[in-house]
Formats: sequence, C-alpha cells, structure tokens
Amino acid sequence: MKKQFVVIGLGNFGGNLVKEFHEAGTEVLAIDQSLERVEKYRPFATHCVQVSNMSETTLTQLGIRNMDHAFVALGDDVESSVLTTLILKEMGIKQVWVKAADTYHKRVLEKIGADRVIHPERDMAKRIAHHVISEKMIDYIELSDKHGIVELAASEKVHQQSLIDLNVRAKFGCTIIGIQRKGDTIVSPSAEERIYKGDIIIVIGTNEDIYRFEEEGL
Repeated sequence: MKKQFVVIGLGNFGGNLVKEFHEAGTEVLAIDQSLERVEKYRPFATHCVQVSNMSETTLTQLGIRNMDHAFVALGDDVESSVLTTLILKEMGIKQVWVKAADTYHKRVLEKIGADRVIHPERDMAKRIAHHVISEKMIDYIELSDKHGIVELAASEKVHQQSLIDLNVRAKFGCTIIGIQRKGDTIVSPSAEERIYKGDIIIVIGTNEDIYRFEEEGL
C-alpha cells in the first residue's frame, strides 16, 4: 500500500515538494490559503485545495486523518505553522515535518512534537521527497534535472550476489560506484565484489534508471 502525503503551504519549498512527488509518480494532497498558488500547483497534485481556515474540522473534512505523512510549509507565518502542527499531531498523523523560519520557530516546533524540523531550499525538497517515498533510499543527491546519486539499502533479494551477478549497468542503465559496509566504504568495487543484506549501495545514473533498479533489482 502506497504512503499518502499532504503538503500544507505552497510557497517555494512546499510547491517544489509537490512537484517532486509528482515527478516520482506519488499521490499528494496540496493545500494553501492562496487560490493563485492552488491554481499554480494544481497540475502537479492529486488534489489541490484552497483553504482559508486551517482548523481541525476543515482538515478532517479533507481526509487528513488518513495521511501517513504531513509537511507543513507555511512560510514565515509562525503562528499558523505552530497551530497547524499541533492540530496534525492531535489528529494522530504518524509523521509531521515542518519548515522552520528561524531558530526560535524550530525550538517551538520541537517542543510541540514535530517529528522533524527542516530549513529547506529546493535541493532539500528533492532529497526529502525521494527519501520518504522509498523504503530503501537512504539519501539522494541531485546532479541535474535528470541525474542523481543515491544511497540504497541492500535487501535479502541481492544478499551474497556479486556485481557480475547483478549486472546493474546492462539491466538498468545505472552504475554502482560504491558500497558502505559496517562503517567502511568500498570505492569503485570490483565486479567480483559481493553485496550483503544491510550494505548501503551508492548508485549513479538517471533518476528513471535508478527508480527502475530500486523497484525491480532490489
């Protein structure tokens, strides 16, 4: 069953986050007080709703209780950010990640139970989106609009297979450039190197090829 996401606030960070979920083929509910922003990001969201009052009643009507993960990105409106975070936690949302405007805002969010407080730019939005979508992806670094480097957790499926056995480049078009194991990193591993469950595989390639390897190869 796919995770369900909601992004509240469609400013710079929230808007880019919605776009990244869209690019990854993930369903997302997007909410903002501005009709102009709602119209701007409507093409990228599964549902995009203009809401003037972020009350528990309104959010409940939108089905927020069914969401696994909520992102609160209400810009510099600290009061709305804090109140919305409180409501989401009281509603029982499993993960509530919140954009902080400054250090003071961050401390308040931590005290009221935000699961993670972030100070984002566009590249951080991309890394977060890729991370939460995947159970296997540990980190993502953008190289260009179409290329990236990712850290993927090796599963039982590839346990004790060599890089020759996996044949990742031929099958999926991406390349394994490193393996992290028990604190050590093997750079440019040989074709005979074996992968073990729990290893972290460092892969470079197009986003499309990496997604395919993650879904079909791991």
